[in-house]
Amino acid sequence: MSPRETVRSVIRRNLFSENQVIRQILGICSSLAVTNLLSNSLVMGLGLTFTTALSSLTLSALRNWIPHRIRMIVQTLVIAAYVIFVDIFLKANLPEISKALGPYVGLIITNCIIMGRAEAFAQKNPPLLSLLDGLFAGLGYTGVLLAIAFIREFLGFGTLFGYPVNVVGFETWTVMVMPPSAFFLIGVMIWIASARMAAKKGVKKA
Repeated sequence: MSPRETVRSVIRRNLFSENQVIRQILGICSSLAVTNLLSNSLVMGLGLTFTTALSSLTLSALRNWIPHRIRMIVQTLVIAAYVIFVDIFLKANLPEISKALGPYVGLIITNCIIMGRAEAFAQKNPPLLSLLDGLFAGLGYTGVLLAIAFIREFLGFGTLFGYPVNVVGFETWTVMVMPPSAFFLIGVMIWIASARMAAKKGVKKA
């Protein structure tokens, strides 16, 4: 497999065929909690993308020096360092969004997506490829969050990124402001993605 094909497969896998939310079913808690507004979802997604990409890069670069028996402790330490940086940055530059996200920024440390990419990919692959894997895993997560937030904010508040969208005769849906709506939307997205993958497999077998 050529380097170009490898990079292409990493991008395609993380964005589509093995998307961390709708295919791996990871990062669900934050997907339910922060997707009522596009701005919150974008910041949360970028924060996780930054952490996943750089932690994967760092852990891959150090993989030959980390004793196997303490690798998860080291992984948690590296991830926590990047999460602290993200938290400080948000508090200093985006205090309102930082307050709205509340504890979910700190909980990036325990997000299964980051630990999963570190354990499944960064421990076995070179740094640059691990960086791309973490980057596009985070972007795949961010894309799902933005898709959910677009629907919830538009239907729940009648706004997009806080700006009113005037549609004649449109009434906001209170249920879209509540976390159960995100659960329903994620379920629909998982169902659609699974159905498409099953259809593709059926075509290949035929």
